[in-house]
Amino acid sequence: MSAEFPVIAATVVGGAAPLVFAALGETITERGGIINLSLDGSILLSAMTGFAIAYKTGSVFLGFLSAGIIGALIAAVVASSTLFLRVSQVAVGFVLALMCRDLAYFLGNPYSRIQGPQLAYTPIPFLEKIPIIGKIFFQQNIMVYGSYILIFAVWFFLYKTRWGLMLRCAGENPEAAYIRGIPVEKLKFWFTVLGGFFVGIAGALYSLSVKPGWGRPQGAEGTGWIALAIVIFGGWEPIKVALGAYLFSFLQAMGIVLQDKFSSVPAQVFQVAPFPLMIFTLLFINYFNRKEIQEKALTNPVLKILSRILKANPPASLGKVFYRN
Repeated sequence: MSAEFPVIAATVVGGAAPLVFAALGETITERGGIINLSLDGSILLSAMTGFAIAYKTGSVFLGFLSAGIIGALIAAVVASSTLFLRVSQVAVGFVLALMCRDLAYFLGNPYSRIQGPQLAYTPIPFLEKIPIIGKIFFQQNIMVYGSYILIFAVWFFLYKTRWGLMLRCAGENPEAAYIRGIPVEKLKFWFTVLGGFFVGIAGALYSLSVKPGWGRPQGAEGTGWIALAIVIFGGWEPIKVALGAYLFSFLQAMGIVLQDKFSSVPAQVFQVAPFPLMIFTLLFINYFNRKEIQEKALTNPVLKILSRILKANPPASLGKVFYRN
């Protein structure tokens, strides 16, 4: 095994943490039937806010908290617009993505390219000494460890708790859920806010850890759209969504490795490559979700396995305005 492997793998795990937070936050939101397209702008504004607050106060914790609150407030606007004003959540989310991006650049000018606090690495005693695995997984910062916990917490919440079941019901058939006494609007609203909070944490992870500091460009541009794509890639299943985040981080890390090995190729090629590769993966998944392929999978063992792995069914009411009957 190459001596570089643990270093590259640790980079993949650490670099995936913001995407894990953002994609799982959006998974919670979309499981309730609301799609929050403001992610890209929300991540940038949260990143700027988190860095600015941490810089002013000297507290990384307050930086993360403020970033989470910003993400939650943006998500609350999206949820309120569709639940109470009956406005298209897609249109509102898209406008917010653009507005928050420009707001982050404008308000963040005084904090651009200055040195500020960063999240410290906190190796876990004993576990960090495990050969290879310790270096990859247990010599990270506390928010990376938090991302491990979040993956299984979201899975447990969605599939093993009554609140998770009610949220999924609200996302699949809100009218039926409402008739059965489930507070559909409250569920959709508060879990959209919670999802937005995690998106905000993702923003702070960029400016306080993965890409320390603030500037224009910050380096997190486009990751909100990637997080949305990862939710689809993962079929709205927390474990598969997290794997999608690690896959994208792996592609980014490979871009850096290959850039060193093929120095004659423009660096921009390797920086951009993960994005079309992710789109290709989504097209691949969409192909396996077509009706004719699903029918062939019934008699073809290989197709059956691939179809089961790549199956992705969105919540039935995703993106639709809920009306009480």
